[in-house]
Amino acid sequence: MNEVGKNLRIGFFLLLFVIAGMMMPFFSSAQSDSAVHFIPVEQTVERGLEAFLDRSIDEATQAGADHIVLEIDTPGGAVDAAGNIANIIQNTEVPITAYVTGEATSAGAYIALNADNIVMDPNATMGSAAVVDGSGEAADEKAHQAWVSNMESAAQSSEHDRDPEYARAMTDPEEPLSMYAEEALDVDYAETLVTDRDEVLAFLGLEDAEQVDSEVSLAEQLARWMTNPMIIPILLTVGGVGLIMELFSPGFGLPGIVGLGSLGLFFFGHLFAGFAGMEAIILLVLGLIFIGLEVVFTGFGIFGLLGLASIVGSIFMASFDTTQILLSVFIAMVIMSVAAVLLFKYFGRIGFMQKLVLSDGVSTTAETTETGEREELVGQIGRSLTPLRPAGLMTMSGENFDVVTEGRFVEAGNDVKVISVSGSRIVVRAVDGNSKQQESGTS
Repeated sequence: MNEVGKNLRIGFFLLLFVIAGMMMPFFSSAQSDSAVHFIPVEQTVERGLEAFLDRSIDEATQAGADHIVLEIDTPGGAVDAAGNIANIIQNTEVPITAYVTGEATSAGAYIALNADNIVMDPNATMGSAAVVDGSGEAADEKAHQAWVSNMESAAQSSEHDRDPEYARAMTDPEEPLSMYAEEALDVDYAETLVTDRDEVLAFLGLEDAEQVDSEVSLAEQLARWMTNPMIIPILLTVGGVGLIMELFSPGFGLPGIVGLGSLGLFFFGHLFAGFAGMEAIILLVLGLIFIGLEVVFTGFGIFGLLGLASIVGSIFMASFDTTQILLSVFIAMVIMSVAAVLLFKYFGRIGFMQKLVLSDGVSTTAETTETGEREELVGQIGRSLTPLRPAGLMTMSGENFDVVTEGRFVEAGNDVKVISVSGSRIVVRAVDGNSKQQESGTS
């Protein structure tokens, strides 16, 4: 019995030994199964980049990354976007290292200072972080001091407790400090110099870690471009000019397609970046419906005004910065006004522009009668020579007149009645079917 028990014990231990041997590869792989996520921070710092970093850092965290490396090469950009990115970095539990591969200028320097570590390529630079306003001039004293405070706090927030004097010097509006990699290393603004990712991993003690790349998708690239503060006024201007031209041109053509396309790009970028909600899209669609009603049924009237108001409202709802969108809308409105004057005053009747804007529908040599104060025209009935949207030409008793309707659209060839005359302004109204039959002989 004792011999049997002894054999059982030996067999049990042998079984445990075999099981342990079989499990060793799993333990070994688990211990070496580390991953470092490399995320690019490139081009201009703006809200599109913020959305990309938010998504990439969240995915790295969810995947159980051991470390995150931000590969920074940026000339800087928007202060508000840099501040939001800094908050994302600070609220991430996974340690983050800033790897400056090219330049970390302005907002890029601020992002780097918020990381747990900074490593730099020997040819990289960091600094030159003076804050400027939208026109490129030095920001006012209040904004400047707030930015200086942010830079100093970022320098001192990490465990390295960097000297804030250098961060302050980077924000000097007259001669901002920019440091080469060796200089940054000397003043402890960089922990080490590296030439490639392998050296970054060696510095982190993760030589065997898997390297995971976070790539910017095509949609994110488009979103970054569409949310660029320099591109937004262009999109709004092209969209506005296209819709205005469509209001005064028959049918639906190239201006409307271009206008809708530009607005569509604006909203796509802001929707994908997470700035526009469904309420903004609903308001946009409502505005386009009003514009469509205006084009089909009337001249520039209540539907047109409601449509433009709805579209402008949706633009503000989709924006991420009220000040920025106000500036963009203002720029767009100024350019739209100038473009409208040039298009309709100088180019409306020549070349291919005749297909884009309203044409008289009669020979350009046709003469119109000078009306003066001809009160006797009131009550008379003529016929529209061109569509009245609301302005156009009317013929009456062998004479042609420039007229305008009360606001409703009137097709060419319809009978119209003169309602009032004020100087050279003749206001007409479409007559009903009975009036057409009774007084058609006067046209």
